[in-house]
Amino acid sequence: MRVLKPNPAQRRTLLGATLVAMAAGLNAPALMDISRSRYHEFKINQPKYLARYGHWDVADMPERSQLNSIHATLLPTGKVLLIAGSGNDIRLFEGGAFKSTLWDPAGNTFQKIATPKDLFCSGHTQLPDGRLLIAGGTARYEVLRGDVKRAGGAMLIKNEDPDKAHVFPKGTLFRSPHGKEYASQLAVRVPRAKKTTSTRQGKKGKSHKKAKVTITASEARVYVEATAPGRQGITNTSEQYEIKGLTGDDRHNFYGMANKLGMDKKGFQGIRDAYVFDPFTEKYVRTDSMRQARWYPTLVSLADGRILAVSGLDDIGQVVPGKNEIYDPVRRTWTAGPHRYFPTYPTLFLLKGGKLFYSGSNAGYGPAGQGRVPGVWDLKHNTFRPVRGLSDPEALETSSSVLLPPAQDQTVMVLGGGGVGESRRSTARTAIVNLTSRHPVFRRGPDLPEKTRYLNSVIMPDDTVFTTGGSRDYRGRGASDILRAQIYHPRSRSFTPAAAPTVGRDYHTEALLLPDGRVAVFGSDPLFGDKDNTRPGTFEQRVEVYTPPSLYGTSRPRLHRGARQVHRGHTVTYTTSQAAQIRTARLIHPGSATHVTDVDQRSVALDIRRGRKSVTVTVPKDPALVPSGWYMLFVTNRHGTPSKAAWIHVR
Repeated sequence: MRVLKPNPAQRRTLLGATLVAMAAGLNAPALMDISRSRYHEFKINQPKYLARYGHWDVADMPERSQLNSIHATLLPTGKVLLIAGSGNDIRLFEGGAFKSTLWDPAGNTFQKIATPKDLFCSGHTQLPDGRLLIAGGTARYEVLRGDVKRAGGAMLIKNEDPDKAHVFPKGTLFRSPHGKEYASQLAVRVPRAKKTTSTRQGKKGKSHKKAKVTITASEARVYVEATAPGRQGITNTSEQYEIKGLTGDDRHNFYGMANKLGMDKKGFQGIRDAYVFDPFTEKYVRTDSMRQARWYPTLVSLADGRILAVSGLDDIGQVVPGKNEIYDPVRRTWTAGPHRYFPTYPTLFLLKGGKLFYSGSNAGYGPAGQGRVPGVWDLKHNTFRPVRGLSDPEALETSSSVLLPPAQDQTVMVLGGGGVGESRRSTARTAIVNLTSRHPVFRRGPDLPEKTRYLNSVIMPDDTVFTTGGSRDYRGRGASDILRAQIYHPRSRSFTPAAAPTVGRDYHTEALLLPDGRVAVFGSDPLFGDKDNTRPGTFEQRVEVYTPPSLYGTSRPRLHRGARQVHRGHTVTYTTSQAAQIRTARLIHPGSATHVTDVDQRSVALDIRRGRKSVTVTVPKDPALVPSGWYMLFVTNRHGTPSKAAWIHVR
């Protein structure tokens, strides 16, 4: 715990600057600005200020480890994995330069991690064993209509051979009847055709039956581009395409089918690849690929330890039309999940009983009138019950959502947000829904200090929620980044101000609770670099760390010698010299954040029993309340001061 006080030299500097500025008067505005800046620095480091508002510090990242942080996850080792992939930089994408950095907050050290694929804008969540599952990423960057150099679009590859599947590599050529050629942009596997045999009664007067064999062609889709540049590659009619290089029967059994292949805007495209990052070996390991390509998907843990992947842009740049899938971490395979449409990066929370709640928060892509109504999703029966009452329902894109602490209350809060796409609209609205109600309805919460989108919300050990950053306009246009932070108190349903950050944060920003009780904030990708929107923006690579007021002024409780493995419904005991002072115990699941979306974080209240020099906590039995995995155990004293986290693996 660090309290910063001005030393005698700082006091003399402050006094001198103030006197000089006073003497200069109106003829020296620059000196006055220097004086105000130094006084502000002096004020925010005073003990009373720190104990009321907290403090921000910038963590220096070595140049060789710097990256455009798109994804941030706290691992059970206490380190933070920052993933950029190509980091929204098409030059890095085309050069195959993909980045990840591992940050150790305890020692403020940074380590580059070899990154196998462009995991930019993937989905991720933590597996029960503590590894991080990352699925999807970038196959192609967006190309605006005027910048498109070659005609392209979706090609369906048909297979009429029931005995053979075929893998077509990237670059496979398709030739139209008119001689136009198109090359596939990704490798694709076409499964075998389906063969069915049925019997039927012979003609009248004959008793034998005849067998009828039916072949149903299989198909797979791949994005293709014309080999010829410009408009000469455009095709506006449906055609069947010969696949070059095939011989024998394959020439007839395999062929392409496509409708319009034009020079319209080309959207981002996703990949099917999936990886796990092992926090203990600190390496990526490939696992089974998804059935669908996904870019901007959400991954959420289910009560049985499996992972549901929803939404994202597919291999031709369209929102996946409700084809969700489930990953089994034991078998390391993906299977089809319940069908339901969502816009990209939807926020989904696991509820008691195993249902999911969709808060309506999302980021990025999808039509304004589809998949945006909040509600409770019953996966078992694939039913969806809408939840109404939300004001400003058209301003849910880039909003923040959080399962309020403790998770037993089953209460979700939505904060801020903006209009769909590049809309200038934003809102200060917050709304709260109690999902234990028989007929849950959103109720208005306290407004944010100003209209905000891209707000980050982090659950704290004392059952408050720390919120920070954001901007009023889309991607910080018009220099609209908000240098504010505030703390939400669920009991009083009110905000109190916190120390103001020094770094603006908007699009592509993340925030995480650290094991020592601080909050780290990463990234920011403004569209422009000036108020008049004339200069391109620069990606923010500084890491800023917030120390909350509770860590100034009073001593922290400490936990010693406790089990690191525990089963749901069981207890674990820790020795501590401050047992009588401890008031609460919380299991907080480490966060995994991207695009203001973090469905991993949750805080579970634990029953607590105090001994003379020990505390014993009991983990709830419900796997939907406490999904298997690694958690941080925090205890707090009567002042709300948290301990440092003890890591527990809930089996």
